[in-house]
Amino acid sequence: MRAIGIHEPGTPDALQVLDLPQPAVAEGEVRIRVHAAAVNPTDTLLRSGQRDLSRQPRPLIPGMDVAGVLEEVGPGTETPLRVGDAVMAIVVPRGTQGAYAEQVVVPAESVAAAPRDASHTEASTLPMNGLTARLALDTLGLPSGSVIAVTGAAGAMGGYAVQLAKADGLTVVADAATKDQELVAGLGADVVLARGEGFADRVRERFPDGVDGAIDGAMLHAAVAPAVRDDGTVITIRGYDEPGERGVKFQPILVADYAREQQKLDTLRQQAEDGLVSLRVAASLPKEQAPEAHRRLEAGGVRGRLVLSF
Repeated sequence: MRAIGIHEPGTPDALQVLDLPQPAVAEGEVRIRVHAAAVNPTDTLLRSGQRDLSRQPRPLIPGMDVAGVLEEVGPGTETPLRVGDAVMAIVVPRGTQGAYAEQVVVPAESVAAAPRDASHTEASTLPMNGLTARLALDTLGLPSGSVIAVTGAAGAMGGYAVQLAKADGLTVVADAATKDQELVAGLGADVVLARGEGFADRVRERFPDGVDGAIDGAMLHAAVAPAVRDDGTVITIRGYDEPGERGVKFQPILVADYAREQQKLDTLRQQAEDGLVSLRVAASLPKEQAPEAHRRLEAGGVRGRLVLSF
């Protein structure tokens, strides 16, 4: 099979088209013929060597989101899905196990039916970012009627966080650049404030006691803490967990913890079908243009997901 990967970390041009053996399917696993793989910031971290890859076998295949067709079910594997179904899946990359490949083998619990009427390209944007947002909200555990702040709201994960928070009955205050304010309001944010320096102060102007919790998709870290009430929690996505003031807690999450939460992934599928979450595609590129996709993502300003076609 063809895959896109690296032998050693480097610039986007380190990404190459590789020929790899077809992965074997064991009990509890399924094989997917990949038609689309979303490109995420975590992929660029892997490619550039900003993650510890010293113990991983080479070559390294990035990617955590796929959509395609279920091709094989492993022996003794229980799944409601059938060969030929259009599916989406989250992939936890390690070595040659990554989403940028014509075929992937993943645990059956990592796969759900693709949203009805969604293209493979659209469906590939949902699993990893949708599950990250779901994990963030579940970790906060805020009751309906609470107020949540979301930074990086125009991004893929931040956008899902806004929409899922609204579906959970929360009031959402979100950040946005001027050019993205209409987008973020359209995702359902109740209050949209200017992003960047001073965001926490602007939140306090609207909510003097502070919001009940925050999802920090923009990685403001300590700068977002003043927006949160005493003893509140800020969810972080890159491991930040420094002590906060006023009892504010920084709680890092790892989406791999939800990689086998099949029911939650299937609920995201249903919410996409119901119009509660939006499948946003910035552009679709052939797999050979993976270096260009990484360059575009690292340049910033991408709204929705860049997707590689296989």
